[in-house]
Amino acid sequence: MNESTISMQLIHRDSDRIRGYKELLDFYYGRHWEGRERRGEKRLTFNYTKVFVDKVTSYLMSGIKFAVGAAQDSEEARASARRAEQALYQVYEENNLEQLDFETEIDCAILGDACYKVIWDAQAKQVRITAPDVQGIYAWWLGDDVSRVWRVASKYTLTAEETELLYRVKPKGKTANIIELWTAQDFELYLDNALLEKKPNPYGFIPFVIYPNLREPKKFWGISDLPQIMESQRELNRAMSQLSRILELSGNPIAVLENVEESEDIAVKPGAVWNIPEDAKAYLLDLLQGGGAGCTWIILICCIGYCMMYRSHSGLPLAAPREIYPG
Repeated sequence: MNESTISMQLIHRDSDRIRGYKELLDFYYGRHWEGRERRGEKRLTFNYTKVFVDKVTSYLMSGIKFAVGAAQDSEEARASARRAEQALYQVYEENNLEQLDFETEIDCAILGDACYKVIWDAQAKQVRITAPDVQGIYAWWLGDDVSRVWRVASKYTLTAEETELLYRVKPKGKTANIIELWTAQDFELYLDNALLEKKPNPYGFIPFVIYPNLREPKKFWGISDLPQIMESQRELNRAMSQLSRILELSGNPIAVLENVEESEDIAVKPGAVWNIPEDAKAYLLDLLQGGGAGCTWIILICCIGYCMMYRSHSGLPLAAPREIYPG
């Protein structure tokens, strides 16, 4: 394939998907507020989204085991199955797949897609499994059959030192853009849009496993878990920010003077003395009437936010009581 052609294809291919990945990652890392912050506006972020995804993933991926069953009811078949199982566990340990699986599943929950790359490391003489960033993975399939992937491209960036170490080529800049292009028949390697290597695929298959979190019908790429909890998370942030502002004002009370035409140097502090006319009235505005309401509302809003996110993720209706009476 022409060097400029593949580079331009990747720039314009799946641009909406790549942009969506960035927005989802921003939300996961706590960038929940939209638009610019107004002057004097307080924006608190309670990132339950990250806690929720990390905790659910830790439960999902804990205690994973696998076994290989014998193909036939014979001692030779059972011995062969035991050897295969031992080989799988060896690959599992050598590649630290417990940690890699956890990280990849978090990516899958956030972005909606994840990917493994399985190759043979000739130097170490072992199977090498990695999890490429799915933001740099592109796939081509045949017509309307998304199960028949015929080409995969992997795009990533290396430092000049890494490039020279891996490919014995010194790039012009401090970093180099690498593109691996795989089909079942061929492998092509591009460095900064220049074809560096082209050879037959040594495996005879595309060594990538691309899988979705939840797949929409008739679509290849998956759905993230985050859109279901985004609005609940933003509403929780808004409510807590408003409550924080009220508590701040309550801690710095507003002096209210009635039947006073003008005032100067009214200080709200312990021991302050105010001189006002006989028919005037002075008091501090109580923004949290009812005693202890502030703490009650904090606990209540946190519980509602957490429950709403849990119910939205589990598919339950987002029902909340119409009237709430804090004690």
